[in-house]
Amino acid sequence: MNPTTAETYQGNDRLLYGIILGVLAFWLFAQTTLNIVPAMAADLQLEQSFMNIAVSITALFSGIFIVVIGGLADWVGRVKMVQLGFVFSIIGSLLVGLAPSGPLGGTSLMLGRICQGLSGAFIMPASLALVKAYWSGEQRQRAISLWSMGSWGGSGFAALFGGLMAQNVGWRWIFIIAAIVSLIGMLMVRGTPESKAPPKPGYKFDLMGVLTFMVTMVALQIFATQGSKLGWTSPAALGLLATAIVFGLSFYKIESNNANAFVQFRLFKNLTYTGATISNLLLNATAGIILVAMLLLQQGGSMTAQKAGLLTIGYAITILAFIRVGEKMLQRFGPRKPMLWGCYIVGLSIVLLMPTNLMLGSYTVLAVISFALFGLGLAFYATPSTDAALSNLPEDQAGAGAGIYKMASSLGASFGVAISSTIYTAIAGSNDSVNWIEGVITFVGNQENLASREAALFALAANLVMLLAAILSIVITVPKGKSTERK
Repeated sequence: MNPTTAETYQGNDRLLYGIILGVLAFWLFAQTTLNIVPAMAADLQLEQSFMNIAVSITALFSGIFIVVIGGLADWVGRVKMVQLGFVFSIIGSLLVGLAPSGPLGGTSLMLGRICQGLSGAFIMPASLALVKAYWSGEQRQRAISLWSMGSWGGSGFAALFGGLMAQNVGWRWIFIIAAIVSLIGMLMVRGTPESKAPPKPGYKFDLMGVLTFMVTMVALQIFATQGSKLGWTSPAALGLLATAIVFGLSFYKIESNNANAFVQFRLFKNLTYTGATISNLLLNATAGIILVAMLLLQQGGSMTAQKAGLLTIGYAITILAFIRVGEKMLQRFGPRKPMLWGCYIVGLSIVLLMPTNLMLGSYTVLAVISFALFGLGLAFYATPSTDAALSNLPEDQAGAGAGIYKMASSLGASFGVAISSTIYTAIAGSNDSVNWIEGVITFVGNQENLASREAALFALAANLVMLLAAILSIVITVPKGKSTERK
């Protein structure tokens, strides 16, 4: 009997569910930090400003490397990259779950979160490439649907799962279990024939592009999360900003004249693709509302992580229940209308969270409704936006363009969380500069938590601004009608 090769291999459920376990390790387990930050900070004896970086840096490193790792997977092997992703997930999860209290714990936490981000960058593009290579027809559609449910469903249940785990068995077990899940996934994928793309003549790895992009993004991230602590006009903060600008300009110059650039700027000549990608980045940035709401309810409302996480259950349910509805709306109306409708619904969900002046009971009801609407809006937006982006890519740039679009998701979430947490932490720590709001809005009930309530109001307002920018990008760039496909 001939051995199974990449040419004869057909994907099966063992491989598919192994891949999904890797997706869940990133989207479910790693994202629980959006809810369990207070518990982690208290246990590890770390400042909130440090925790802000630890929360957002996972999505940052995923976003930085997802495009280039996707390209490398085509070159060195997709199965190999998925397995390396599992290794990063196991190492990262154990570094976080076993982190000691104190400064050494902060180092362990940060390294672990970086490894978790790299895990997502290795697993997501390589696993999707395997789905395309080893499944076809209706079986491929089923595989993609299950993969998508692992990512979207995982992120939807992250806050709820994190709260339940932190309250009942301790937050560390979240990451220990994540390591076990990753090990099981690795064993399920093991033995799969390797899959590679045809070699590209003259291809060279874009090392300088990756390095300049990484320095730019990390400098911006530290500036956004630590600016208030350092002082926005301090030499350190201005140095970080200058570093981001200099390396950002260098990155643009390197990529503009590079045939092997991992970010192909010529893709943005297509306005529909540009609008879909920009709105994708901005809409994912509104993930910051989850962190803000969880901090407000736990620090300002004295809720447990479990009880606060339960309020997000509507987010998980609606995003899973309605994501196929977005697909049907795309087929009937084209991408523009459902993308806008999704943004409007997300905007309404943010507005419902902004009355932080209410009593806790009333605000809890608004939070339940808000998170359900948040999931509904994202479900309406997801498939039409992806279709608008990918259908406008030339065939020879489909992989690069898809990678950039996915990178926008991770970077949007990273910077959205960073901006939201920075605003919240800065005002909650010292709200003297915004106490004028008390003359405009009456905060009823407990007056000892005014700093947290005012901080959440301004952080949520920042998310609303990003949402309005996403709407504007769609209105300007995505044409009306059913078809936006590149001619």
